[in-house]
Amino acid sequence: MTDTVLRSANREVIIGFDRPFVIIGERINPTGRKLLADEMAAGDFSRVEADTLAQVAAGAQMLDINAGIPMADEPSILAATIRLVQSITDVPLSIDSSIIAALEAGLDAYDGRALVNSVTGEEEVLEAVLPLVKKHDAAVVAIANDETGISEDPDVRFAVAKKIVERAADFGIAARDVVVDPLLMPAGAIDGAGRQALSIIRRLREELKVNTTGGASNISFGLPNRHGLNGAFLSMAIGAGMTSAILNPLHGEEMAAIKGADVMMGVDPSCQAWMARYRDPTVQRESRRGGRNVRGRRGGGGGDQARAAGSGA
Repeated sequence: MTDTVLRSANREVIIGFDRPFVIIGERINPTGRKLLADEMAAGDFSRVEADTLAQVAAGAQMLDINAGIPMADEPSILAATIRLVQSITDVPLSIDSSIIAALEAGLDAYDGRALVNSVTGEEEVLEAVLPLVKKHDAAVVAIANDETGISEDPDVRFAVAKKIVERAADFGIAARDVVVDPLLMPAGAIDGAGRQALSIIRRLREELKVNTTGGASNISFGLPNRHGLNGAFLSMAIGAGMTSAILNPLHGEEMAAIKGADVMMGVDPSCQAWMARYRDPTVQRESRRGGRNVRGRRGGGGGDQARAAGSGA
C-alpha cells in the first residue's frame, strides 16, 4: 500500500490509496491577494490566523503555507507564518516555496513531518531540493515539468514525474513520499484536458504507484460556474485514483463532490463522515430524543423502497 504519512506535533494525516481523500487548504498564499501580501510583509498575521481557522473548520486536513511576496524576506516570513499556524491548529502543513532558503527556514521552524511543495524535473532543482527533503525526513510534491516547461502532452508529463521519482530514490526518498502533481490544465483552453488528467492520474497510480495532488481549480480556469466544474472533475479524479488536492475548502460544491466520492469509493464506512457533515441537525436531535422512525411512517414506505431497490427497480 502506498501511504504518505504527514505529521504535526500531535496529529497524523495519511495520503494513500484506499483512504479518504486529503484536502489541503490553499488560502494561506499571498499570490493574487494584495491585501494579504501587504499584511504579511508588515508582520500582520491576523488574516492568516482567520484563514487558518476557517479552513480547518471547513474540513481541511492539511494547510499549504506560502509566503512568496516580492521584495520581502520570504524565509523569515514563511518561518513566522508556520510558527503562528502551528500555535493555533494541529493539522500537518505543506511548506510551499520555490526558494531553497525559504524551504529550509520553513522546515527548521516546523514541528512534525512536512510536505515540501515542491520539486520540479530540472536537474539543478532536484539537486537542491531533494537533499533538503531527505535531511528533514519530509515528503515532497513532484511537479511534472522540467527545463522544457509544461508540456501539453500527458506522456511527457508522466515521463517527467517518473524521472523525479527515480531521482528521489537516488537520495533515499521512497516513492511513497513523492506526491506527484501531474499539472492540471484548463479545460477551457485545451480540448480534452480533463480526459488527459484522468489518464495520467491512473498511470501514476498503476505504474508508478505514487500518490497525487494538484491545484483543483486549474481545470476550470476562465470558465463560468467554476465550483460546479471543479466538483465534477474532483469526483471523477478520485475515481481515477487521485488521493489529495490543494483547494479552497470553503466552497461547498467541491467539498460535497469529495465527500460523496469518498462514499462511492468505499472509504467512508457506513457513510459516517457524509452523515456527520450533511445530516439535518434537527433530524439528529430527534433521533437522539427517540423521535419518530422514518421507516415507520404511513404505508411502510421504507420497506417498499428497500424491496424496490433490491429488485433493481
